[in-house]
Amino acid sequence: MKNINIIGAGASGLFAAYEIKKTAGDKFNIRVFEQGESIYDRRCPIVEKMTKKCINCRPCAIMSGFGGAGAFSDGKYNITTQYGGWITDYMDEKSATELMEYVDEVIIKLSEEEIEGIYEPKSIYKKEALKYDLHLLQGRVRHLGTEKNLSILKSMYEYLKEEGVEFLFKTKIERVSVHQSDYKHKFSVQSMDETFESDILIIAVGRSGAEWFSKQCKDGLGLRLINNQVDVGVRVEVPSEILEDITGEIYEAKIKYRTKAYSDVVRTFCMNPNGYVVTENTDGIITVNGHSFSNKSLGSRNTNFALLVSNKFTEPFDDPYAYGKRIASFSNLLGGGVLVQRFGDLVKGRRTNAHRLSQSFTKPTLDATPGDLSLVLPKRQLDDIIEMIYQLDKMFPGLANENTLLYGVEVKFYSSRLELTDELETSIEGMYAIGDGSGTTRSLSQASASGVHVARIIGKKG
Repeated sequence: MKNINIIGAGASGLFAAYEIKKTAGDKFNIRVFEQGESIYDRRCPIVEKMTKKCINCRPCAIMSGFGGAGAFSDGKYNITTQYGGWITDYMDEKSATELMEYVDEVIIKLSEEEIEGIYEPKSIYKKEALKYDLHLLQGRVRHLGTEKNLSILKSMYEYLKEEGVEFLFKTKIERVSVHQSDYKHKFSVQSMDETFESDILIIAVGRSGAEWFSKQCKDGLGLRLINNQVDVGVRVEVPSEILEDITGEIYEAKIKYRTKAYSDVVRTFCMNPNGYVVTENTDGIITVNGHSFSNKSLGSRNTNFALLVSNKFTEPFDDPYAYGKRIASFSNLLGGGVLVQRFGDLVKGRRTNAHRLSQSFTKPTLDATPGDLSLVLPKRQLDDIIEMIYQLDKMFPGLANENTLLYGVEVKFYSSRLELTDELETSIEGMYAIGDGSGTTRSLSQASASGVHVARIIGKKG
């Protein structure tokens, strides 16, 4: 039997292991390395209300562990190729959609609870958005909710263990190397204590491992990287009534807008009706995110979503990951973590203080530090965000109210993309790169689909 090592137990790595076991389980021994804990042992002190502020656990239980950064998300699977990654660079749209639909079927199969139907896009909202030069992207959305998402991951864990997949938790891989054996590549992955050999290597490290993977490619593996983007912005929180019409129909509105000031693209991302603003820790940098539950009784009175400005760089700069971290670090420096500011204070050029925040009609769902985002975000990105909020207010009156809350900083880190074949294989035969960590996807659905895609290819090759 051949040995397969998978680095990372996020969506892409888990679906790769699942599909290999399902289609060619008797041909391969599978070992999965994960620097975090198992799904049963992931504990965040903030989530468990042991503390109100991030205490810099290493690794961060929100970002790392079985299920990856998606484990504590609100479990949105967007079945679309219009956004969520670049998987259609490696296959046609029909094949990509079929893979995502297959992932959806597996999720339903693994769920012990009934899952609500898929939210279908409504053309009426797309037409309405165009009146204001806003562009609503179309896509079907399966919303699981944080609680059901965790339950499904537990079912996945139990299934893979029964099928003989070996998991090594709390095992950080320090180094990846390749050597020749019998005219074929062999791979070694080295932890602090041990070295593990394999015939096939799948890198599935997700967003939290993007910087590590880039370093491995540059320093040890000699793989060429294509510079990728970083998205920087804020998380917006408003009373749920402002967006309830559109969220009730399509759940998540993915809207793009090109600003008049700079011709930059700003987009909405990760909309959470009746949700909560939360923090996450990426390599010691505290950033902001959002979650929501499918159980309405667990919800808040607010809806939150991200506004992100896409930044692409040209030579000689080649480290957008570091750029995003540096901006987020300013918020950490000034506020000890995440800052929150009322929109009215921002446009008036004044800092939100504890008194003004306490008087806000919109009550924050995250205990963040009142402050001034103009001291954190570059002027260009901040101008883009302000212009976008005023534009969205035309379609959703009330969004630009003085009491709208802005949390910063939200950063979406993407790995520098590798040159990959259509099989998502690197130039080193037998080594595959999948999911968000490879820079090819940026959603749970496309990351999972990339894992299934590679698994089927490996199964056919034998």
